[in-house]
Amino acid sequence: MPRSLCQITDFTAAEVNQVFDLCRDMKTGKISPKPLLGKSVACIFTKESLRTRISFEVGISELGGSPIYVTGPEIKLGQRETVADAAQVLSRYVGLIMIRTFDQSDVVELAEHATVPIVNGLTDLVHPCQILGDYFTITEHLKPKDRYVVAYLGDGNNITNSWLNLASLIPIEFRIGTAEDCHPDPEIVKKGQANPDSKIVITADPDEAADGADVLYTDVWASMGQKGMAEEKAAKLAKFQINSKILNRADKGAIVMHCLPAERGREITDEVIDGPQSVVFDEAENRLHIQKAIMAFLLEKS
Repeated sequence: MPRSLCQITDFTAAEVNQVFDLCRDMKTGKISPKPLLGKSVACIFTKESLRTRISFEVGISELGGSPIYVTGPEIKLGQRETVADAAQVLSRYVGLIMIRTFDQSDVVELAEHATVPIVNGLTDLVHPCQILGDYFTITEHLKPKDRYVVAYLGDGNNITNSWLNLASLIPIEFRIGTAEDCHPDPEIVKKGQANPDSKIVITADPDEAADGADVLYTDVWASMGQKGMAEEKAAKLAKFQINSKILNRADKGAIVMHCLPAERGREITDEVIDGPQSVVFDEAENRLHIQKAIMAFLLEKS
């Protein structure tokens, strides 16, 4: 059975570090593998995209492959035919499948029935490529440390869940500042808490989350598919905005991160996202490098 990335926890801690090493070597030009040479990659999108689509298409091309953009209305995954049938058909045509969609179950079912690797480009539950790229970005900008303190302020969404998944594998002090009814997935929280080398804190006090943090991180308050809840979420999460005041509570050398797209003036202010401590666009660039590393790693292990 081929290796796939449905969630970060599909990797071991050692494998996560192997992917980081591979990413670093690719980014610095030490290696330029072409594991997709002569192969095509199906890129399924049932959600709109900027970073995911472009970074994957560029990355696939740089690995020697040809990306095929497939929209949700074209294939109606799980409607025109079963996910299992689609997985088996696609496996006869392509060397790898990437999917950005709503339901995590679609990604899992693809991985169960495909004979090529599956990469989760985002679901409502998790966003593994984003967080692996984010942690890689942290290691580029901050001095090595046994356990970085990452303060996430905002909605307990797929970004939060993926940070918790990473914390279940490698040491992280992950502080979640959020409203009482905006917590992340409870089962994934338990996974993060099960790692004795990590520390998970959930608080309704943004100052407690931010105090002395190495990283301040946020995301939009209403994720894709929740835009009808935007005003409700804004009312609940307004005090968790990353602004100059909250940045002053973090470590002096702290960096600011956002997975983008940002709703400026809501979850983050202009002076912070455009300020000297922001690494938001380095973070966006690293989506390309980490995804190339993930694809190359999966192809090697499959």
